[in-house]
Amino acid sequence: MKTILAYGDSLTYGANPIPGGPRHAYEDRWPTALEQGLGGAARVIAEGLGGRTTVHDDWFASADRNGARVLPTLLESHSPLDLIVIMLGTNDIKPFHGRTANEAGRGMARLVQIIRGHYAGRMQAEPQIILVSPPPIILGDWADMMDHFGPHEAIATSVNFAAEYKKRADEQKVHFFDAGMVAKTSKADGIHLDPANTRAIGAGLVPLVKQVLGL
Repeated sequence: MKTILAYGDSLTYGANPIPGGPRHAYEDRWPTALEQGLGGAARVIAEGLGGRTTVHDDWFASADRNGARVLPTLLESHSPLDLIVIMLGTNDIKPFHGRTANEAGRGMARLVQIIRGHYAGRMQAEPQIILVSPPPIILGDWADMMDHFGPHEAIATSVNFAAEYKKRADEQKVHFFDAGMVAKTSKADGIHLDPANTRAIGAGLVPLVKQVLGL
């Protein structure tokens, strides 16, 4: 059986777009939908943390949100891995982080380099990698969440996620998937996804994952 690591933020965790709403049920999270779509050929380890960035520190948070710093530990604990699916970047465009989709894309490239360096150091074959661009954010109804992201600038740059990530995936010679082609952000908060759209990401990844892993 193949092993896949799903590395992401609150969209991978299954955060509810309704303020105060519960975490999405296990079966509604995209890593679960991906595993189910693979029909037992692979297990998917869900590693989602709300607020996680590609490479930025968040000193407001009680846990380490810097995806670059935490990643080597997770590679060590979950290896061997056949595939790593990375969907990060929404938090990178907050005003106190990188602000742009271009910088988020560069952060994703850095994560690829970290993965390759980790496995080269262990003299092991590196896993396949898929970079996933998150669905663009929209103007949501939850004012506090919108204020946290500085909405108009963030919305304008988030539509560039797909182009920037595809560019970095091509440069790094890894695979790419645009989650915005299968899922739309909820207007409830403008950032997160309802259960159906969260599941849609996992289902949408199935054909590419099968191709990449030869399933």
